[in-house]
This record gives sequence, C-alpha cells and structure tokens, in this order.
Amino acid sequence: MIKLTYLPAILVGFRFAIAPYLLIDALDGAVTNWFLCGYILAIVSDIFDGIIARKLKVSTPQLRQADSWADICLFLCLALSTWLVYPTVILDFKIPLLIAVAAQLLLFSISLLKFRKLPSFHTYTAKAWGLALLVAAIALFGFGYAPPLWAAIVLCWINSLEEIAMTFILPAWTCDVLSIVHALKLRHE
Repeated sequence: MIKLTYLPAILVGFRFAIAPYLLIDALDGAVTNWFLCGYILAIVSDIFDGIIARKLKVSTPQLRQADSWADICLFLCLALSTWLVYPTVILDFKIPLLIAVAAQLLLFSISLLKFRKLPSFHTYTAKAWGLALLVAAIALFGFGYAPPLWAAIVLCWINSLEEIAMTFILPAWTCDVLSIVHALKLRHE
C-alpha cells in the first residue's frame, strides 16, 4: 500500500515519465489521441501535486525543485514534439519563440549565478503561462490551429521578466514565491 504522503512525489514522477512518451509518439511526424490525453494528464498532475503536498504538509524545497525540473522536461518534450509534427508553426513563430527561450535561459543563468540553483517560484504568471500552453497545445495538436500559441508566448515573456526581477529582489533562494509583490514582502521581512 502506498502512503498518501508519497502522492505528490508520484505525481511529479509521473510528469518525468510521461514527457518522453509524448516525444516518442511524435517521432513519426504525427501524434495519436494518446498524445493529448497524456499531456492533459501531465498538466493535471502539475496542478495537483503542489496542492496535495501543501494539504498533506509534505511540501519541501526538494519536492518543489523536482516539480520545476519535471515541468522543464515536459515542456522540452512538448517543444520537440511540436517541431516534429508542426515544423512550419515553429518557423512561423521563430522570433517570438527565440525571445521566449532567451528570456528563460537568462532567468536560469541569473538564478544559477546568484543562488547556484534554478528558480522554483511557482508564480501566478507561471500558472497562467502553463494554462495558456495547455490551450495552445490542445488547439494545435487537436485541431491544427496555432494562434493560441501567441498567448502562451506572451505569458512566457511576462513570467520570465517577473521571475528575473524576483531573483534580483530576493536575498536568498526561496521556492513558492507567488509574485513580485510576495518577493518584495519577503525582502522586507
């Protein structure tokens, strides 16, 4: 019998496990219905792992970092799958996507230089970005419709800028800081 307190870690592990299967499904240049089902389940696991961890009082910095790494793994596999199935969409959005990637890499670099760790803020803007990416993935992989990708890209920019500012504001690495307002409050405490 699995202890209930392991459930958040299992949900994080599920995202690590499902990400490569999404990529494998896309290797032939098309995806099955399983692809969207798997991606939606991964996002549901991302939504509930933190909620359950806080309710069970098992939310630790290590679990939150693993959650962030699982997100990175999932989104990299989604990006590669998009390239394999819809390369023209990637090319059509290449400049905004390159700006988004550069913003994320800048955030990671600043956090690594300052704290020697990747950020794990789990901000409201990150949650909005994740939901916009879910809508964009459903639109693209379910219906071949790319315009919702704009919302995901813009929210990525906003989230990256907010988290870069938060990294400069916070004196020490901290996980689960919901917004720049929360970071400013933490700095003053």
